[in-house]
Amino acid sequence: MTPSQRPILERPAALIAIWCLLLFITAGALAAWQYRTLVAELEQESFALHRLASQRADQHDAHMTALSAIAVASDGRSFDLFLDVASTIARFYPRIDEIQLVPLDPRAAIVGTAPLDPVTAERIRAAARTSTGQIMLLPHPGQPDHYIMVKRSPNSDAARYGLMLGIDAGKLIGDEAPFWSRPGVTIQLSLPGGHALVGPSAQPTAVRFSRPLGSASQPLTLETGMEIGIGDLLPPLRTGLVLLVVSLACLAALAGLRQRARTRAAVEQARLAALESRLSHASRVNALGEMASGMAHELTQPLTAILAQAQAGRRLAGRGGAAALEPVLEDTITQAKRASAILERFRNWSRPQKTLAETFDLRQALTNVQTLLEPDAASRGIQLDVDVPDRPVVVLADPVEMEQVAFNLVRNAMEALDQERRDTGRVTMRLKDDGSRAVFEVSDNGPGVPETMQSRLFTPFATTRADGTGLGLALSQRLVERANGEIALVDNGPGATFRVVLPRKKENAEAAQ
Repeated sequence: MTPSQRPILERPAALIAIWCLLLFITAGALAAWQYRTLVAELEQESFALHRLASQRADQHDAHMTALSAIAVASDGRSFDLFLDVASTIARFYPRIDEIQLVPLDPRAAIVGTAPLDPVTAERIRAAARTSTGQIMLLPHPGQPDHYIMVKRSPNSDAARYGLMLGIDAGKLIGDEAPFWSRPGVTIQLSLPGGHALVGPSAQPTAVRFSRPLGSASQPLTLETGMEIGIGDLLPPLRTGLVLLVVSLACLAALAGLRQRARTRAAVEQARLAALESRLSHASRVNALGEMASGMAHELTQPLTAILAQAQAGRRLAGRGGAAALEPVLEDTITQAKRASAILERFRNWSRPQKTLAETFDLRQALTNVQTLLEPDAASRGIQLDVDVPDRPVVVLADPVEMEQVAFNLVRNAMEALDQERRDTGRVTMRLKDDGSRAVFEVSDNGPGVPETMQSRLFTPFATTRADGTGLGLALSQRLVERANGEIALVDNGPGATFRVVLPRKKENAEAAQ
């Protein structure tokens, strides 16, 4: 048996390959699961941060509305209340670190929580003058991570001030969640025009979340991302534990499969032993019948001659009047008849009794013979093949006798190959469904049958082997004829081909047609 024909459980290289494949599939599944987990976690944390930043941005609108109302109510007389409210807002909301009330008249004084440079003041006036009622968002000219909100006050064409809030964008999206401090996790906040306030200029390429804030006045774009590496997909500790569990499961499954295979092999061995015992018994009984038949045939002729001579001697003695010779010859006749009767009874006793035929699938008989003789064929370096149809081939005969016929033919073919001393021989059992007949042939690539033996192939005790009995083919012919079939040598070179033709069971033959 070649290495490729051995069961997979007995091939270490195949088992190692399967184990490595399972580990690879497990690692891939773990990486895919870890990837989905990280993406889901990023989305969950990003939604929470987006919701928090949107709520904070909405608070800015309320502050500006309140400050604008206070500024209009002051009517240019006193801005103490405005400054008090502005200081309170800056104290309780650290992200709002600057509040300015800039008159549209450049000659009027600017009121705010910190000094304001003229360039920034002029930008606030310009934004307020061009406003149509919406809050204007501008990058802070002095602080790159800040933006300013500008609203005209009052919010009409008769506006007198430009109200400005300076917002720290980093504190707007600041969150204490440990997720955002992980390596590879990035956050970016940008103005609607694309000006980046917080975060790297280069966006992460692995996983991204992007959504504008839910504030109508501050639709800043929040973008988050995560770089996912091999270490994130396959955490060492978790990956090691999972692969260890899979390896242990593989070992347990392998042990179970091997135990199951051993159990099945034991059952199959018991079945083969029973089959071999049955065939051996049938072979011995039928061989004994053939031997008795051959002995009877060989001994009948001399006994007949003795009987004829004794009868002639009795007649001669009777004519000559030799009274003393007659009792002796009479006893010789009696003993000869007795010997003939004994041989006939032995022949009748030892003749194989006709068993009841039954319907069975002839394919199974050939498969049983292959299973029985395949180990012996492998030990001799002979390849034993079986070619059977896909559909059942049902015949009416004795299954054991048909197995014995196939067994004898295959064994003869193997012994012929041994005589030739071929390093690689081939024996083929081929079954064909010929409508009303089942035809199976046994072929080999041996030396063939000598011409001197072809006329005596099926004669008892005729053999070319020194240790042969010459009963195998004679017995096979009797068993095949008992099943109303025929057996013959149909091809003799190179090799030999024996053909057995059996009638199909009637209803099966009709169904096949």
